[in-house]
Amino acid sequence: MDVESVKKLVEKEGGEFEFTVDSMPAKFIEPIVMQGLKIDHVERGRVVCSFTVPPRLVNSENSLHGGAMAALVDIVGSAAIIAAGAPFTGVSVEINVSYFDGAYVGEEIEIDTKALRVGKAIAVVSVDFKSKKTGKLIAQGRHSKYLAVHSKI
Repeated sequence: MDVESVKKLVEKEGGEFEFTVDSMPAKFIEPIVMQGLKIDHVERGRVVCSFTVPPRLVNSENSLHGGAMAALVDIVGSAAIIAAGAPFTGVSVEINVSYFDGAYVGEEIEIDTKALRVGKAIAVVSVDFKSKKTGKLIAQGRHSKYLAVHSKI
C-alpha cells in the first residue's frame, strides 16, 4: 500500500491529479465533488476522510445532495480498494446508499470506508458518513466493483 498514491487519488494534489474547479477539465464531476476532501487516516483496506459540506453540493433543503454522497461512495470506496493492495480500482457493478439524516452547509462529516473484500475479480467496500459533531450516522453506502484484468496487448 502506498499512502501517497491514495492521498493523491483522493485529494487530487499534484501530478496527473492536479486540478482546479474553475478549469473544468473534461472529467469535471470528481473535482466538483472532491474539492475540500481531506485524508485523516489510511491503513490496509481502510480510508477515513473529513469533508465540510460546501454550498455547491446541497439540494433544495440545504443538505448534502444524495448524488454527491453517491459519488463520494464511489471515489472514497475506490481509494479503500487501492489501500487494500489492488493495482487498480476496477469498474462499478453495483452501488447503493441508504440515507438516514442530512448534512448541512458548513457541517464537518467523517467518511469512513472499509474494503470488505478485494478478490481477483470483485471488490466490495462499505462507506459510512457520520457527523463529526454528533457522531450520528448520516448515510451508509456499499459499492461493488469488477476488477477487470488489463490487457497485455
